Amino acid sequence: MMSKHILARLRPLTRPACRSSQPANYTTHEFHHKLQSRRYSDSPLPSPAAPAPTPPPSAKLYSKSSLNEAELKKFAAISETWWDAEGPFKPLHVMNPTRLAFIRSMLCRHFGKDPSCSRPFEGLKFVDVGCGGGILSEPLARMGAHVTGVDAVEKNIKIAQLHADLDPTTSSIDYLCTTAEKLVEEQRKFDAVLALEVIEHVADPADFCKSLSALTESGGAILISTINRSMRAYATAIVVAEYVLRWLPAGTHDWSSFLTPEELVLIFQRASISVQEMAGFVYNPLTGRWSLSDDIGVNFIAYGTKNRE
Repeated sequence: MMSKHILARLRPLTRPACRSSQPANYTTHEFHHKLQSRRYSDSPLPSPAAPAPTPPPSAKLYSKSSLNEAELKKFAAISETWWDAEGPFKPLHVMNPTRLAFIRSMLCRHFGKDPSCSRPFEGLKFVDVGCGGGILSEPLARMGAHVTGVDAVEKNIKIAQLHADLDPTTSSIDYLCTTAEKLVEEQRKFDAVLALEVIEHVADPADFCKSLSALTESGGAILISTINRSMRAYATAIVVAEYVLRWLPAGTHDWSSFLTPEELVLIFQRASISVQEMAGFVYNPLTGRWSLSDDIGVNFIAYGTKNRE
């Protein structure tokens, strides 16, 4: 079965000390140094001569924001086109059924639900972080979940709410213009936390994943999809998608902000998340459709569980 094959491919990634989990041409020490020294923010590093003061015990642990203002402006500019299936978000609309197939399968297995049921997620609380116009939140709500959709772009939230109100089965979605970090400060908890095509647009992926982990109930599920920082991804997700086929506005993605699967696994581990499954999304230009694959060289999704406290 696909899931067993993918899991077999994933196991080496969850052993960072093992040579087989490293990118080619790196020793174990060099790989860990590269990950630890990589900057995930444009903020200047503190001077060694003047270290940042130690926060008082009362300081909120997750008060730091992972927002990237430049990325927010990009998506605010095209927010009104979220539900235009032929607009800038066409790739997500086409990919959505494949993303949902993986999500439904993993979460039904995780929560012991019947995948053949029309509403398998009744009674479960999900949060869709970086929900945009709600193209993921709505099908999750139709599958019975109580969905909270959050986005830092106010226009996105307004569009999402207006569209959800058109259908009684989605009008119950709780849309909020906020961030994952602020939800953590409010001590919100969810059975499953989803952040699809978001982590490559935040200022600090490591802090972002810590926030996602803090939002997840002990033993709950976390799903993240993103783009691999590979040359093949640069060629297809940026050059072809943005400049040749014009599926996305030029400049939508910054290749240097992508994460490799190895980096994401290590970031997850440091955020108390254990990766259980990873799969790739592969586009067939002849059929115009996406399918699940064990090829994680470009687009991929990771499903993990919050370590029990």
